[in-house]
Amino acid sequence: MNVKLLKLLASKARTSVEDIAVMLDMRVEDVAKEMDEMEKEGVIRAYKAVVDWERVDTTAVTALIQLSVSPKAGLGFEEVAKKVMNYPEVETVYLMSGGYDLCVMVRGKTFQEVAMFVAKRLSTIDSVLSTATHFVLRRYKENDVVLIGKETDERENLV
Repeated sequence: MNVKLLKLLASKARTSVEDIAVMLDMRVEDVAKEMDEMEKEGVIRAYKAVVDWERVDTTAVTALIQLSVSPKAGLGFEEVAKKVMNYPEVETVYLMSGGYDLCVMVRGKTFQEVAMFVAKRLSTIDSVLSTATHFVLRRYKENDVVLIGKETDERENLV
């Protein structure tokens, strides 16, 4: 497994195969072959842009939701995680250690829409014992990409 290739793709997925070959001192054919193999093996799952949604859509709301779950015998947390990840509002699901079991990132149009999703969909799933919702107020860095620049935050002027 070419870890250098993976790190390069993770940080700059739009880099051409030719440029990657030069950067890694490899042949273009070898880079293309490795990428194809890693895609087939499921190591590379997607090539995705990190979008600063606050610059595009000011009506979007993101929340981090903590779920405490009672796992079922033989299934663990998988059954609940699979149900949760199939909702279109859900962007991310992680199994966690610590005070709660699943961490879920949800996106909606309004705070109320996200709250209703939690109340009507997530909290009613069998095995979900409790939820705690935390709304994202501002993103500073996501997937190793810094999202803040020279612009000022209105909250800074309140001090």
